[in-house]
Amino acid sequence: MAEISATTRRPGLKVAVMASASAAVEWYDFFIYGTAAALIFPHLFFPADLPLFVAQIASFSTFAVGFIARPVGGMLFGHMGDTHGRKRALVAAMLIMGVSTVLIGLLPTYAQVGVWAPLMLVALRFVQGLAVGGQWGGAALLAIESAPASKRGLYGSFVQAGVPLGVVLANTVFLITSASVSDAAFMVWGWRIGFLVSVLLIVIGLLIHFKVAEPDAPRKDAPKAEAPKIVVRRRSPLFQAVRSHWREILLAGGTFVANNTCFYVAITYAVAYGATSVGLDRNLLLGAVMVGSLVMVPGLMACGALSDRFGRKGIFLIGAVVSGGWAFAVFPMIDSGSPVQVVAAITVQLLFISLMYGPQAALFAELFPKSIRYSGASLGYQVGAVVGGGFAPIIATALFARYESSLSISIYLTAMCAVSFLSVILLGQRLRQGMAE
Repeated sequence: MAEISATTRRPGLKVAVMASASAAVEWYDFFIYGTAAALIFPHLFFPADLPLFVAQIASFSTFAVGFIARPVGGMLFGHMGDTHGRKRALVAAMLIMGVSTVLIGLLPTYAQVGVWAPLMLVALRFVQGLAVGGQWGGAALLAIESAPASKRGLYGSFVQAGVPLGVVLANTVFLITSASVSDAAFMVWGWRIGFLVSVLLIVIGLLIHFKVAEPDAPRKDAPKAEAPKIVVRRRSPLFQAVRSHWREILLAGGTFVANNTCFYVAITYAVAYGATSVGLDRNLLLGAVMVGSLVMVPGLMACGALSDRFGRKGIFLIGAVVSGGWAFAVFPMIDSGSPVQVVAAITVQLLFISLMYGPQAALFAELFPKSIRYSGASLGYQVGAVVGGGFAPIIATALFARYESSLSISIYLTAMCAVSFLSVILLGQRLRQGMAE
């Protein structure tokens, strides 16, 4: 992509900020489900006579369904984004996410409709997964393709920052709601508020539709002779991506498993572990996740900017090493019961993850030519999401139940970091500071 002139940089920054806002609210919708899956759904959407461990596994399984759907969403919206434009695909994903999240907030419980409750929950979680599978590629490419060539890492990190901002929004809503009503009222209707306010995502989607320009939109006076070339090139971007760039897609997925696994264990499983196994206060755990997420926002932007200066590969590799090492400190610090250590455990983990996640949007975009970039980047991202994040809370829960020790979870996290480290090494020369047209 050509260098953007000084006169267009401010619009590019505006696009990056708008993309970050869309990502924050979309991820809020996705993460508020994760918080509810850890604290609320085991009690409301499954039989009351189930052991808590079984209900928790079942609840985390519905959480994982969203990750299973994400590659499908990546394919659907990737094709749409490569053939009809990034903005159109992003707005469609946002509208679908907003509607499905509101509907979750209106669901009846198991006590009211029996087995239909978890079935409807799973169906709507699947739709959420489809939407978020398409959202990331659209938001990231809107920001990166509108950025100066020397600042793609920084502009891409704005979209990455939407993830911790979404976590903060989700946990803030839960904390405010739980503090405002009694525990009984919270379990009956208070938890629904967080899902219903996601109607804001629909509003942001409409703002993007009307206020944000498509990057490198073709001119209306473009020569007609170019039309056949464009049609052929965009006929099946998904097929072209899989056929000609399958190695990049798989290795991109491999680079993502570490930060995705460590992230979801830190913000979802750690909450359940601290509350049920250690007996810590729920608000302390949610507060620790919020503090870590707030610190992660500038951390992501700093790491994205560093990758512009020193290259994506080295920053990413450092992140994989330190994240794997810190995995052995997280759970002993939570076990201590000290609020300071609990907050530090999660905050440092999220900062180390930022070394990988900050440069990731630019790294993925630079792996693929423009005609298949939405499809290729989305597939790589979502393949890593399924392997790394979707089953992480379930695997962590099962490991702790089997070995009765958090050490097994730390080894699991370190193994995922090793996979990402190796994937970055194997990408080798494919990691470049430029984007093919």
